[in-house]
Amino acid sequence: MTFKVAELSDIDKVLELHYKYQVDSILEEDKKDGFVTTTFTKEQLTDLINKEQGLFIAMEDDKVLAYVMAASWQFWSIWPMFRFMVEDLKNLNYLGQTLDVDNSYQYGPVCIDKSVRGSGVLENIFDFSREHMSKRYPVLVTFVNKINPRSYEAHTRKLGLQVIQEFEFNNNHYYELVYDTSKKIL
Repeated sequence: MTFKVAELSDIDKVLELHYKYQVDSILEEDKKDGFVTTTFTKEQLTDLINKEQGLFIAMEDDKVLAYVMAASWQFWSIWPMFRFMVEDLKNLNYLGQTLDVDNSYQYGPVCIDKSVRGSGVLENIFDFSREHMSKRYPVLVTFVNKINPRSYEAHTRKLGLQVIQEFEFNNNHYYELVYDTSKKIL
């Protein structure tokens, strides 16, 4: 399996994987194993690649089997939930510093094809993305919807992310998690 920073030519393959596990299109029986809630366009992924270098993929036989998105708060601010999270950063303290848009970034979503779940792909792609993003930001911030326990377990138990707070947005309940990007997990 190859891990790399995505290129524009990878977008269609990323969207194919994304659609398979997006909450509006995932098979009902697969929801219990995790899902992605946000939808993305080709234009948004183009910006994520060109402006942020923030799309990380795992490939095998020319197929994208996993991705991680990671970017500045500015990139994510087109979505209302992320604007809400940015406003709240000033209330969060981690590693002895108050969080802000300069010392933290938003990690996720992450999507792993079920054919490779449990094989270490999550840990490897997380560390690959963390290593790249750590050059710009000391703190990773993310969230997990409380109705997605598989994602919560994977991020806390396997990756070691810590819950910094819980919050509600748009009638959904979330865990907000943080991670020190200087720490390798593997």
